[in-house]
Amino acid sequence: MPRKVNKVIYVLLALFLGEFGLHKFYAGKTGTGILYLVFCWTFIPGFIGVIEGILAILKPSDKDGNFYI
Repeated sequence: MPRKVNKVIYVLLALFLGEFGLHKFYAGKTGTGILYLVFCWTFIPGFIGVIEGILAILKPSDKDGNFYI
């Protein structure tokens, strides 16, 4: 089920702390967040986090600055 989150917070977490999956924990996707955390030593979640942050920037948000993730 999609969850409504603040776009600015999600993007900042994805770009700067995406390596550790904090944007996934913020979005309520605990399982994926744990997976990012387990594999953070490979730097792959960091690259994916940057890509997800950029894609989130391109997604439209509502008037309150929230969007569904």
